[in-house]
Amino acid sequence: MSVHVQETVKRISVPDIAGRKGGEPIVCLTAYDAPMAGLLDPHCDVLLVGDSVGMAVHGLPNTVGVTLDMMILHGQAVVRGSRRALVVVDMPFGSYEGGNEAAYANCVRVMKETGAQAVKLETSVELAEIVAFLVRRGIPVMGHVGLRPQAVLAEGGFRAKGRTDVERDRVLEEARATAEAGAFCIVIEGVAESLAREITEALDVPTIGIGASAACDGQVLVVNDMLGLFDWAPKFVRKYADLRTEIDRAAAAFANDVKTRRFPAEVETYFSKKPASP
Repeated sequence: MSVHVQETVKRISVPDIAGRKGGEPIVCLTAYDAPMAGLLDPHCDVLLVGDSVGMAVHGLPNTVGVTLDMMILHGQAVVRGSRRALVVVDMPFGSYEGGNEAAYANCVRVMKETGAQAVKLETSVELAEIVAFLVRRGIPVMGHVGLRPQAVLAEGGFRAKGRTDVERDRVLEEARATAEAGAFCIVIEGVAESLAREITEALDVPTIGIGASAACDGQVLVVNDMLGLFDWAPKFVRKYADLRTEIDRAAAAFANDVKTRRFPAEVETYFSKKPASP
């Protein structure tokens, strides 16, 4: 009698990622559903349930309209669909800026209801106190500095950060304050290579770049952009596939087969069983 033992896959942990500073680059992609999480999981160290889901999946113009319930729903799906990668869930706009206790309550809800290992906050000098409050209470926090999508309305659009000395000093200060507050890792978005390098060299925690050059300790992209699902993508995106074209081709072929009655064929059709012979 043989006994089948299912192989146990150990999930990458927060200390594992924190320990990658200056080592093998960290591979991160966004994921929003279980099937995609399952496909990405073998290749990624981190799966980020980004609030980019608002634009990538729900058709919103920016991330401001994303809700806590949306992030929890997608976070649950990604955790179910993955086995190996560290899963980090974005805290949406308005869910953490209102004070220590409110931020803690919302982060606890996300972690309890999704099973994710960490949360990500778009951080600043002013929000460093909230990061420290969360970390002291056992909430692993990934920071995010530079271009902060949740501030798009206040800043008048998406634009690269750190191009003036004043802005450069501000982003560097934000990164240092976030690391000192206890964040285990920091995403740097949309900054010049020299600034990304300076931040990465100045901090003891790993950095993950998105539009921030290869100077960072790892890289993240929005999976829909990387797979070529949109007709436009930011300058910093490299398209590794052209799934938009493939989906259009497949849908057109299906539509044509339906209209010409070539689908379904006999092999795809159920038939009544013949009565048994007497």
